[in-house]
Amino acid sequence: MQDKKAISNSNSFALASKVKDYFSLIKFTLSFMVVFSTVISYLLAPNIRFNLIQVLLLFVGGMLVTGAANAINQILEKDTDALMKRTASRPVSSGRMSASEAWVFTGITAALGIYILSTFSSEAAWLSLLSLVLYGFVYTPLKKVNSIAVLVGAIPGALPCLIGWVASFGEGNDNNWTGGWILFAIQFLWQFPHFWAIAWVAHKDYSTAGFKLLPSEKGPTKFTAIQGIMYSALMIPVGILPFLYHISGEISMWILLGCNLYMVYVSVLLLLKMDIPAARKVMFSSYFYLMIVFLSLYADKVRV
Repeated sequence: MQDKKAISNSNSFALASKVKDYFSLIKFTLSFMVVFSTVISYLLAPNIRFNLIQVLLLFVGGMLVTGAANAINQILEKDTDALMKRTASRPVSSGRMSASEAWVFTGITAALGIYILSTFSSEAAWLSLLSLVLYGFVYTPLKKVNSIAVLVGAIPGALPCLIGWVASFGEGNDNNWTGGWILFAIQFLWQFPHFWAIAWVAHKDYSTAGFKLLPSEKGPTKFTAIQGIMYSALMIPVGILPFLYHISGEISMWILLGCNLYMVYVSVLLLLKMDIPAARKVMFSSYFYLMIVFLSLYADKVRV
C-alpha cells in the first residue's frame, strides 16, 4: 500500500513538474501581458460588448499563439539560454525537455491558437500567423546579428493590439483598421524604452550570449538613454489619437498624457544617472504603464 502511495505521489510530482515546464516554455506571465492587450483592443472596437465566452475564447487563442512564439524562441536559443544565469533553468536549455518534444508542443499550440482566432475573423488568424513567424524566425536569430532586431521584434510585439481589433470584424463591425493601427502604435513605441531598459539591466548576460540589443555597440551609453527619451516623447502625440478618433474619451486622454510624461521623466532620469537602478525604474514603470493605459482606454470607451 505504501509503495502504491509512493508511486502515486511520484507520478503526481512528475506531472506537476511537466506542467510547470510547459508554462515556462510558453513564458506564461509574458504571454499573459501580451494577450491582455489583445483582449482590451478587441473590447475597444466599435459595437463590441463584453461577452465572457468570447473574451475567454480570444484569450485562449491568443495565449496559444503567443506561447508558441515564445516556445520557438526558447528552442532556437537553447544553447545561448544555457549561458545566461536568468535563463539557464528553462526547460529546453536545462535539458529537462527535448527540442523535439518542444517542437511538437509548439506545433499543436500554434495550430490550435490560429484556428481559434480564425473563428473571430480571417484577418485575426493571418495576423497571428505573421506575428508568430516574425517573432520566432526573424527576430529571434536577428538578435545575434544587429540591434535592429529590437525594431523588428517591436512589430510582432505590437501586432496583438491589431489582432484584437480585427477580431471584431467577425462580429459585424465594418473593416475599419484605423483604431487597430492607433493601438498598435501605442504598444509599438512603448516597447523601445521598455526593452532597452531590460537590456540595460541584463547587459552583461546578453553580451555573454552574444545578443546585440542596445542601440549602441558600446553597451549602456548616453546614446541609448537619449533613444529611450525620443521614443517616450513620441508616445505623447500618439496617446492623443484614441481621443481624436473617438475610440475613448477625454478623461483617458489626460491619463495617457500623464503616463507618457512620466515615461519621459524616468527616461530623462536614466540619462542623468546612467545606472542600473535608473534603468530598473524605467523597466518597472513601463510594466505599469501598459496596464494603466489600456484599462483607462477601455473604461473611457466611446460607446456607440
